[in-house]
Amino acid sequence: MAKVKFPASAFKFINELKASNDRNWFAANKPTYLEEQARVAAFADRMLRELNLHDVIETAGGAKSMYRIYRDVRFSKDKTPFSTYWGGRFKRAGKQRRGGYYYHFEPGDKSFVMAGFWGPNTQDIKLVRDDIAFDPAPLRAILSNETFVNTFGALQGEQLKTQPKGYDGSHEAVDLLRFKQYLVMRRFTDEEVLSDNFIDLINEAFKNTRPFLDYMSEVLMTDINGILI
Repeated sequence: MAKVKFPASAFKFINELKASNDRNWFAANKPTYLEEQARVAAFADRMLRELNLHDVIETAGGAKSMYRIYRDVRFSKDKTPFSTYWGGRFKRAGKQRRGGYYYHFEPGDKSFVMAGFWGPNTQDIKLVRDDIAFDPAPLRAILSNETFVNTFGALQGEQLKTQPKGYDGSHEAVDLLRFKQYLVMRRFTDEEVLSDNFIDLINEAFKNTRPFLDYMSEVLMTDINGILI
């Protein structure tokens, strides 16, 4: 199958949108936006095909994965009407495949792909924290694995400033217990995004998330005795 490159013209459009982020400019340039949106959707289709070779994804297609470019500004201090990046997510299929994949393509060396749990609910956070408190070794092993470190660096996400309520502040894994989000991220330069092998770099990163996603899925789908919830 021929390589599908990320379109350089899609970055050009975003740079122009950043310079003129208003509704009049966008209306005048909407035909160009729709052309670039279709090109990015085609690239997302290829990401999805590659993902489905080693995972099972519920998202129906590249276009279905993409976020709207129109921003919800009702509760934001930033009132610019349009997002200045191409982004979207792929949802893993099935009750026992927890977590998801996210992509964000933005010029200025601001592109990345991410996987994990952006907004876990209270029950999920407690399950993960209880597992870490009981035995942090399995997660430590994943986070310290050479492939993980070389790809993602370290676990990402918002954290509490102190230990969560109900957990010992002197616990050996208090640094992990403080997380409110559980994310792994691989950043890309513009040169990487526009290279011939960008799709391979993305797919390699997504593959390398699996030990982390598999661990989290098991924790979130079983009780302390290993019985499915």
